[in-house]
Amino acid sequence: MVASNTAIVSCTLEELMDIEKNVQENRALWVLNPPEPPCMLRQFFDNIKGTLFPRPNRNRFFTLRNQSTPKRVYALLKALFPILASFQNYNAHKFKCDFLAGLTLAIFAIPQSMGNATLAQLSPEYGLYTGIVPPLIYALLASSREIVIGPATVDSLLISSMIGKLKDPIHDPISYTQLVFTATFFTGIFQVAFGLFRFGFLVDYLSHATIVGFLAAVAVGIGLQQLKGLFGIVKFTNKCNLISVMKAVFTSIKDQQVWHPCNFIIGFSFLFVILFTRFLGRRKRKLCWLSHIAPLLSVIVSSVIAYRINVHEVEVKDYRVEVLGPIKGSSFNPSSLYQLQFDGKFVGPLIKIGLTIAVISTTEAILIGRLFASLRGYNIDANREVLSLGIMNIIGSFTSCYVASGSITRTTVNYNAGSETMVSNIVMALTVLLSFKCLSGFLYFTPKAVLAAIILSAVPGLIDLNRAYRIWKVDKLDFLACAGAFFGVLFASVEMGLVIGITISFAKIILISIQPGIEVVGKLPGTNAFGDVEQYPMAVKIPGVLIVSVKSAWLCFANAFLVKQRIERWVTDDQEAEHGKEENTFKIVILDTSSLMNIDTAGIASLVELNKNLTSHGVRLAIANPRWQVIHKLRLANFVSEIGGRVFLSVAEAVDGMLGAKMATV
Repeated sequence: MVASNTAIVSCTLEELMDIEKNVQENRALWVLNPPEPPCMLRQFFDNIKGTLFPRPNRNRFFTLRNQSTPKRVYALLKALFPILASFQNYNAHKFKCDFLAGLTLAIFAIPQSMGNATLAQLSPEYGLYTGIVPPLIYALLASSREIVIGPATVDSLLISSMIGKLKDPIHDPISYTQLVFTATFFTGIFQVAFGLFRFGFLVDYLSHATIVGFLAAVAVGIGLQQLKGLFGIVKFTNKCNLISVMKAVFTSIKDQQVWHPCNFIIGFSFLFVILFTRFLGRRKRKLCWLSHIAPLLSVIVSSVIAYRINVHEVEVKDYRVEVLGPIKGSSFNPSSLYQLQFDGKFVGPLIKIGLTIAVISTTEAILIGRLFASLRGYNIDANREVLSLGIMNIIGSFTSCYVASGSITRTTVNYNAGSETMVSNIVMALTVLLSFKCLSGFLYFTPKAVLAAIILSAVPGLIDLNRAYRIWKVDKLDFLACAGAFFGVLFASVEMGLVIGITISFAKIILISIQPGIEVVGKLPGTNAFGDVEQYPMAVKIPGVLIVSVKSAWLCFANAFLVKQRIERWVTDDQEAEHGKEENTFKIVILDTSSLMNIDTAGIASLVELNKNLTSHGVRLAIANPRWQVIHKLRLANFVSEIGGRVFLSVAEAVDGMLGAKMATV
């Protein structure tokens, strides 16, 4: 065995020596004759294969070709259902941790799910349905081990604010609910498309600053909408902007016939209790469990109080404390497949709503997954997560669920409760199902004001003033996107705020990209490296050689002319600086394209024109270290032939090759 290894090593060394022997001849071929880049169709199928079979699992699967059929099947199942991999080292201790975490989650999730359903203008049972089926599906498909699935506060507000414009949830609740299911279906379709086409990276284009401002404004909107339940207001607006909500509140307060002070007292009292227990949990970790069960205890105690206050009233409309009333359904999720609406005038708006919610919901879930995965020391597959969310929401739309996503609050509870795997999601879902079957009658007297208080208690976690201040301190344009998203949601609508934030973010990208991202490069003394002469003042310029580094990732129609113009200006200014000499001191221009990832036809045209102008002034143009797509397109456009094949592997080799001799040590 040792002899065999020695032979392999010696053979490898001989090959390396042969390569070094002919290195000068081969390096030009390395650059000029790369393999054919993959076509778009191949990239599409590779993306699907990479999503369904992440690289480690895929390699392991193909190494089992000579193994038995059961092992192949098991490898395939592990690739499709990552939760199976967590069962390899599963034991009683891990199950105990997952079981206790799941019970804790259920205690926290039951009142919060009902509260989010009321925020979405749906009956409370739909929040419980959404806490059953989606977590079970996501637990089987996702690569994350911490994300807890359920109805999210932000998604609930998006649904009520956008779908509420199409159908009134009070006067036509059945049609409104059908539109919600249909929007959930479209949300899942978009998420599946994002995952299959490996568009998980798109969540990164929703800039961090936009997300901060958007979530803060949504949090304010959520708080404003909860004033309806907190004051027990009967007539309220469906809009979530500041002006409409405050107008509805002041109008209702003036007319004491349409609101009951008892709701206000109960709601604020239990809001104080929930926030106080959370404060105690942060100050003393041993009391953290108290903040987890506080919402459920609030529901139980407030239901008893509401019963005692309302027990003497005959009609529900005469109740002094508004309650949920009868919870419809007490079994497993009923089918809603035939309630989806794909005809009529609402399909177009629902597709737009589905896309908006898909982007926001996916972004929030991926950010949560990455955060907690980093705490546990592993990475999640963003495309896999997006695909799992999509499948979960599609099936959810068939089983009376509305949009489900990752919840930062529930995920934090799950993490602090010591969960080990996604089994905690399964335990939570089964506990919610059991509670729904057995305790639905008890929820009759649950005050709406307490559900509003539970939702309000989650609002502070969505507003991050410190992060907004850091954005202002570091980048003013980023803060402009943050402020635009915030005020757009607060004074206009959710869609308008999102559009404003994204528009400002992309305007910033365009503004930066159209600037000529180039710099003059010099040789760093004592090294073979080259650097920006402004960043490294000690860098030495090579006499007669202008080395320019293209720092833009894409040389395109937006910046190609400016790059060409800047290079020509440097050459011209140098000529004029030489006391009116007719001959240009620059004889060579080397373009370092190591940062240039792609080029379009406008970029190629600008290089062709640049080469002609430089040639007319007696200056030769060379290219150093072009990337795969760049050299491929330059060869197809015959630009390599036009510059005489002057393409080099590095800037140092370009200087040596163009000067015809090795540089002296600087």
